[in-house]
Amino acid sequence: MSFRGIYDIAGSALQAQTSRMNTVASNLANAGSVAASEDEAYRAIKPVFATLYQQTRDGELSGARVNIAGVLPSDRMPEQRYQPEHPMANNDGYVYYAGVNVMEEMADMMSASRSFESSIEVVGRVNSMQQGLLNLGQR
Repeated sequence: MSFRGIYDIAGSALQAQTSRMNTVASNLANAGSVAASEDEAYRAIKPVFATLYQQTRDGELSGARVNIAGVLPSDRMPEQRYQPEHPMANNDGYVYYAGVNVMEEMADMMSASRSFESSIEVVGRVNSMQQGLLNLGQR
């Protein structure tokens, strides 16, 4: 695989982890939000990643990329609480809190951050390899 192919993979991985961090930030920002109905309540969102393989005309693998296939809502249900004095309470006195687990989001943020750092390290190592090759050519 060429250096360019490695840069493409690492670059697309960086974009994917940036998207992941953005969804975590959105989820954490909305963690305490309240709604009057289950349908209106915020649900955590999660990016879905897919690997795109690139092939030559001969069918050989020439590269790959990390693709963001979409961003989907979590299946975690909003928390229903009986709070008739709350200004957002429905006719039955219930409010619905966002379906966000803060601990899971923090763990996801740490994982995304580490994955981002790993991709940065790959770029740095490839750059170092290229510099080494240039130095060999100057001898």
